[in-house]
Amino acid sequence: MPCLLAILALGMPRVVVVILWLFTHWFSGIFHIALWPVLGFIFLPTTLLWYTAVQHWFHGQWSLIPIIGIVIALLIDLSPATGRRRRAYVS
Repeated sequence: MPCLLAILALGMPRVVVVILWLFTHWFSGIFHIALWPVLGFIFLPTTLLWYTAVQHWFHGQWSLIPIIGIVIALLIDLSPATGRRRRAYVS
């Protein structure tokens, strides 16, 4: 089941965020202001998932692996938007 959720998170991160929010306590106690998870859901859902994973699995310690993961998550979140913008101008 965790592998299926990880594959789903890469393909549809917003769906995974909603599933985790509805059926688990994954996001409880991580954010002090509700604005950050909402902004993460809208703009950077994969980064939001990785940030919460670091808070749970690495106890909030940003060592080499969590930093590499956050960079990859940011690249995943930001790369499709730039590709769509380029195609819009070319057409």
